[in-house]
Amino acid sequence: MTATEKGTEVTPAVEMVTGTIDGVEVSVPKGTLVIRAAEAMGIAIPRFCDHPLLDPAGACRQCMVEVTDDGRGRPMPKPQASCTLELMPGMNVSTQLTSPVADKAQWGQMEFLLINHPLDCPICDKGGECPLQNQAMSNGRGETRYEGVKRTYPKPLNISSQVLLDRERCILCARCTRFSEQIAGDPFIALAERGALQQVAIYERQPFQSYFSGNTIQICPVGALTSAEYRFRSRPFDLVSTPAVGEHDACGAAIRVDHRRGRVMRRMSGDDPAVNEEWITDRDRFAFRSTRGDDRLTTPLVREAATAAGEPGVLRPASWPEAIDVAVAGLQRAGTDVGVLTGGRLTLENAYGYGKFARTVLGTNSIDFRSRPSSAEEAEFLAHAVAGTGLGVSYADLEAASGVLLVSLEPEDEAGTIFLRLRKANRKRKLPSWTVAPYLSYGATKAGTILVPTRPGAEAAALAALPDEVVLDGDAVILVGERAATSPGTLTAVLELAGRTGARLAWVPRRAGDRGAVEAGCLPNLLPGGRTTDDQAARIDTQTTWGVDSLPTGPGLDATQMLARAAEGRFALVVAGVEPGDFADPHAVREGLENASFVVSLEARASDVTERADVVFPIATVEQQAGTFVNWEGRERPFDAVLPDKTTMNDLRVLAALADAFGSRLGVRTPAAAARELTELGVWDGNRAAAPTTQADGSSGRSTGGEVTLATWRTMLDASRGNDHEPALMGTARRPVARLSPRTYGDLGVGVDLVKVSTANGELELPAEVVPGMVDGVVWLPTNAPGHSVTEVLVAGSGSPVELRAGAGRTEEPPPGAIEDLRSVTQEGDQR
Repeated sequence: MTATEKGTEVTPAVEMVTGTIDGVEVSVPKGTLVIRAAEAMGIAIPRFCDHPLLDPAGACRQCMVEVTDDGRGRPMPKPQASCTLELMPGMNVSTQLTSPVADKAQWGQMEFLLINHPLDCPICDKGGECPLQNQAMSNGRGETRYEGVKRTYPKPLNISSQVLLDRERCILCARCTRFSEQIAGDPFIALAERGALQQVAIYERQPFQSYFSGNTIQICPVGALTSAEYRFRSRPFDLVSTPAVGEHDACGAAIRVDHRRGRVMRRMSGDDPAVNEEWITDRDRFAFRSTRGDDRLTTPLVREAATAAGEPGVLRPASWPEAIDVAVAGLQRAGTDVGVLTGGRLTLENAYGYGKFARTVLGTNSIDFRSRPSSAEEAEFLAHAVAGTGLGVSYADLEAASGVLLVSLEPEDEAGTIFLRLRKANRKRKLPSWTVAPYLSYGATKAGTILVPTRPGAEAAALAALPDEVVLDGDAVILVGERAATSPGTLTAVLELAGRTGARLAWVPRRAGDRGAVEAGCLPNLLPGGRTTDDQAARIDTQTTWGVDSLPTGPGLDATQMLARAAEGRFALVVAGVEPGDFADPHAVREGLENASFVVSLEARASDVTERADVVFPIATVEQQAGTFVNWEGRERPFDAVLPDKTTMNDLRVLAALADAFGSRLGVRTPAAAARELTELGVWDGNRAAAPTTQADGSSGRSTGGEVTLATWRTMLDASRGNDHEPALMGTARRPVARLSPRTYGDLGVGVDLVKVSTANGELELPAEVVPGMVDGVVWLPTNAPGHSVTEVLVAGSGSPVELRAGAGRTEEPPPGAIEDLRSVTQEGDQR
């Protein structure tokens, strides 16, 4: 093997091997499978079990080829499966195109596969896009010779609420079971029995509850696995397909939206090797019906004046001109006592529109996208380390890293594509990763992550004193989640750790629009492109592009401060689709909206904000507009409108109309115009914002008396409104539990089945789950489980002190450690 120099590094050259396929010499990297080498030559060998992202299995035997020379001057005595055979030096291979032997073997195998396969094609969801149909025509007989009785089963079998199995259609390719074991790490389905009785079966001890189960439907080469929601809804040739981007998290996964007659029927994974490869989460795949309910807004609403008796006015439908006039009059009365809450649903272009509208029309720097627990330290961190940095750490960097440290981030729940990449790297090359957390979650276990035991709120101290086993260097990556904002000093400590070790740092928010909002300047201390509001040169640069004489210079208010001012009745708000339940104190948010001097809401569905708004503008859903999401990498992910609707206004058009009524000019009405102006502004190359210097609170993460510390984060499938109208999807959500260490559980008494977690604001009662290795004195709860909202009931967040007591239910034995059960299942799957 030779080597080539790259700068000061020496990288080994790729070793090549040369063989012959169908009489044509081909050179490929050593270890390349024959089926891949043939693909590189443009030769299509039929196959069912083969998938480039799964380990070779040789299960279906459809890809037979003849090997007339194995590289040692000897032929192989029988046809070989090309999906498990590596091309060797001097090997001579003949495919079905040139070898009657290979052709006959493929015909025979196809006949075997069709012996028991039912004639379901007219009603099968896969009909029209079925590899078995296609290859039966190209590599099979036109008529069957089989005269026996086909194998049948009751159909369908619900292997989960979302995934249905027709066992008689299955050709036992093992794609679904290999995906579950190798990619998702959820080996809850397996091939059971032997011979003619072999079939896909459910794992004995655990249900098929995976955040990635829908991928098994898409990669199934027949109609054996189908979606409960899509089954019998449409035929593939009736659908129009449009590329799009997942809007439920910050991963930027490529998806394909299939629609018919103006209605989305299903979503599929797109193929983007640089981002999500061919996999998406179940939420990206199935959660797209949330705007189909009766709460969809279709016309502007204006609140009538209060009655003489003092009763509040009600919302009534209004025309666009009337609604715009009322909104402008109310905002003009507020003067500069007005703020903008943009939330995390916006595209980059819409977020840019809100930022420009706030500064040039309303004359305020009070704008904040963070409709969640946040801090001033986080605003400083985003301005210093995130805004205007462009494409930073990438998915490829994660796979190639020497190690990955996770801080306040649970990838499986909060960033599913990151989780898949970490698991892949750990499985392929034993990537070491560590998580600063109170316990090792199921997802962390599947990714081979090592726990750095940390009480919530004490992350800064943990980062300052990491154990020797955590080795970070210039090739390592630190991923910090948005929950770090709730732990004082953590973001400061993360920056110091990155500077001390040379590790690369990336911020991973939870929502699709968050990184774009940072780039667009939707923060009280930021202008677009990383410019800061207190930098005169940055302001002049921005106002030159915007064509205005000046920009506001005073410090703006963040979301929490705006709502507090609004609660006093002296502040107006422009709200772009936020949910009070996402904030640390939802009741304070509602109070602020209720008492605000004036509220203008731009949203697609009626909400808590609608009930308190003075003017409501209906805006387009993500499917009805084009735009760009910026994912956690800093990679722009543009998409076109799936269902263009000229009668529905997007945020930019509404803001431009409001600006016109103000007698001002926004200058951008379309996503394309906003994108051009953003490009013209470019990234700021002047002085960057200073790094935060917040010191950790010595009391953070501590509790007193009978209290324990709360740990919490949002699970992927929870009570978020984006999951509305998806009962089959929510049927796969993990049950809400309270997780405790064995010692913390033992302090409650013997045989406790339910535990009560309470604060001065309320109480939640959930089943107890014991997690070995968890930090003592901590209880974990899901933030927004259906009927168990931590913010609504407890008004608490991660690191808050809570009281823990035994509930009513008691058993003779401690509750099973469900996470330990899942770990054993995963380990068995990895061993297989």
